[in-house]
Amino acid sequence: MFARFVLEHVDLDEVSVRVRHGGVGAPVVLLHGHPRTHTTWHEVAQRLAAEHVVVCPDLRGYGGSTLPPDAPDHAQSSKRAMARDVVELLARLGHDRFAVVGHDRGALVAMRTAMDHPDRVSHLVVMDGLPLIEHLDRTDARFARAWWHWWFLGQTEKPAERVINADPDAWYRIPPPEAIGSLNHADLCAALRNPAVVHGMCEDYRAGLAIDRDHDEADRAAGRRIACPTLLLESARDDIDIHGDPTAIWEPWLQQPLRHQIIDSGHHQAEEAPEQVAEALMEFLATA
Repeated sequence: MFARFVLEHVDLDEVSVRVRHGGVGAPVVLLHGHPRTHTTWHEVAQRLAAEHVVVCPDLRGYGGSTLPPDAPDHAQSSKRAMARDVVELLARLGHDRFAVVGHDRGALVAMRTAMDHPDRVSHLVVMDGLPLIEHLDRTDARFARAWWHWWFLGQTEKPAERVINADPDAWYRIPPPEAIGSLNHADLCAALRNPAVVHGMCEDYRAGLAIDRDHDEADRAAGRRIACPTLLLESARDDIDIHGDPTAIWEPWLQQPLRHQIIDSGHHQAEEAPEQVAEALMEFLATA
C-alpha cells in the first residue's frame, strides 16, 4: 500500500497532520470523508502517482492528525480551518497551486479550499457532496430519516461520543479487510477505537450545523462562486440526489460549467471502484 510514498507528520500552525505523499507531476491532494482516514485512497493514489504528485492527509481530528481544543461554535473543526490546513500543508511540501479532490466530508473541505483560496486551486473534484447550506435549507422528514447521523453526531447536550466509544466496532460496521484492503482496514479500525478521533469526527459534524453554515450563507449572500473547473463524481448506488438533481444544486456555486460523471459504486467510491475513480480524475486533471 502506497509504494514509494513518504509517510510523515507535518506540524502546521494549529495542528500536526499525518500525510502520505509521492509521485511525479502536477500536485493533487485527496481528502477523505467520515469515518475514513487517508488510507481509503490507497488504490487511487497509486494509480495517480504515475502522472501526479499525490498528497493524502488525514483531516484535522481524524486518523493520525491532531485537533486544537474546542472553540466557540466548533470553529476549530470548521471547513475553513481544515482548508487552511490544506493550503499550509501543500505549501510546506513545496506546492503553491494544486488540484483538490474530496469525498463526503472531504468534499466540503475541498469546496471551502477552492472558495477561500482561488489562487491556490487549479481544479476541484467533489465526490458525493453538496454545499452544506444546500442540505440544511432542504431538510425535511425524509432527509432527517436518511441522514439522521448528522443530527446525532452534532448533539452536545447528549454527546454521541459516549455511545460510539462504548462499542465502535458495532457502531461503524467496517467492511472486512478483503473488501477494503488489509492495511486500510487496520488503519481505520485503530482510528475508530481512539476516543480523541471520535470526538474530532463529532466536532466536524457540529461545525457543519453551526459555523460552516454561516460561512456558506455569507458566500451565497455575497455572490461568491468557485472559479476553477469543477467535477462532480456521483456514486450510482448512493443518495446524493436525495434533494433532486445534484448538478442543478451545484451550478449556482460555480463560475464554469460543472462536469459530471457517475461512478459505478456505492458511497465509498475510492474503495469500491478505484480504477474508475482514478481514470476519471486523470482525465479531468488533464484539462485546462
